[in-house]
Amino acid sequence: MKKRQLLFLRDVLIYTFTAFGGPQAHIAILLREFVEKRRYITEQELLELNALAQILPGPSSTQTLVGIAWKVGGLRLAIITFLIWVFPSATIMCLAAISYKMWLTHSKFAEVLRFVQPMAVGIVAYATYTFAIKFLKTNVSIVLAIGSLIATLILRNAYAFPILILLGGIISSALETQPQEDEIRVKLFANVNPKKVSYFIGILLVFAALGAVINQASPLSLPIRLFENFYRNGILIFGGGQVLVPLMFTEFVEVKHYLTNSEFLSGFALQQALPGPTFSFTSFIGSMTLGNKGFSVGGQIIGSIVAVIGINLPGFILILFIVPFWEDLKKITRIRNSLSGISAAAVGFMATALIMLTIPFGLHWEPFVIMAGTFLLLTFTKIKTPVVIVIGVVLGLIF
Repeated sequence: MKKRQLLFLRDVLIYTFTAFGGPQAHIAILLREFVEKRRYITEQELLELNALAQILPGPSSTQTLVGIAWKVGGLRLAIITFLIWVFPSATIMCLAAISYKMWLTHSKFAEVLRFVQPMAVGIVAYATYTFAIKFLKTNVSIVLAIGSLIATLILRNAYAFPILILLGGIISSALETQPQEDEIRVKLFANVNPKKVSYFIGILLVFAALGAVINQASPLSLPIRLFENFYRNGILIFGGGQVLVPLMFTEFVEVKHYLTNSEFLSGFALQQALPGPTFSFTSFIGSMTLGNKGFSVGGQIIGSIVAVIGINLPGFILILFIVPFWEDLKKITRIRNSLSGISAAAVGFMATALIMLTIPFGLHWEPFVIMAGTFLLLTFTKIKTPVVIVIGVVLGLIF
């Protein structure tokens, strides 16, 4: 491997252990370390890769980093970069899930959770607020957000998400686009390889069919169905990790009851205190799911692997599939305009999750105060999310 590529992997490793703060902080680090200092790509290329990641489903930070790796060294470097970026935090989240039951018996752990879990809800509230400010700028987007909120509260079904995302994109595209793009569209899709499209869709269909055919009593059934669940959600998640939380909560806690509300919030809080991709939270969900269904430690590790691969694979395929003809894609305003509707629907999902997460608080005032305090800290100070979680842990140990 060339010296430049080895240096790039070294920088990726350093980045993996220092990238706190979510996608907004991640892009700032990439700009400083990978553009200004190392000049692996230009600032314009970084901004375009980040823009592409924003309009694709999947983990935006991961897709941006993988896109940089592809430009520096092609497919092999992109795959190695992906593994370096995802493995550390996913491993920690898997170990946390495996040891969760053991820690739960300790009274101090319960005291820590008393502060940390409402703080995690406060983080969701902050994400919902920032997304709403950013994306709800027109009457159409506001109506779409309210509509998705009401629909998901009523339906409580995981399959409501793809329908609402599709409707949001179609409505905003139809209302905001002028009919003037036939020539560009023809040029773009002349470059599309039908085989790659069939692979992308085929993976979802094959595992969905396997999950339906294999007897539900079989030990193989749940891991296969889990892979299909995570792969499907990986296709649906626009907006990065903030949108991951409401989708996962609705499907795995509210609908399928694979995790409890407390388990979900504990895992989310831990992930917020770690560097690396927000999508590593799925490692905890997959491992806890199989653990709660009676699987051994080996089964929980399989659940973690299935979840991480499933949630990341669609975005990984898409970024490598689309980067070569991004110059044509970004000219299509119909695609660009559909994003406002998709983002508005996502805000509705986040608001739904926030409401659901506060229901277990009941009439107790303390968790609401902690949640509100977390929201105010993140909104009006420069304190970062990992620091907030550490504060919660310290408060739990003291009081």
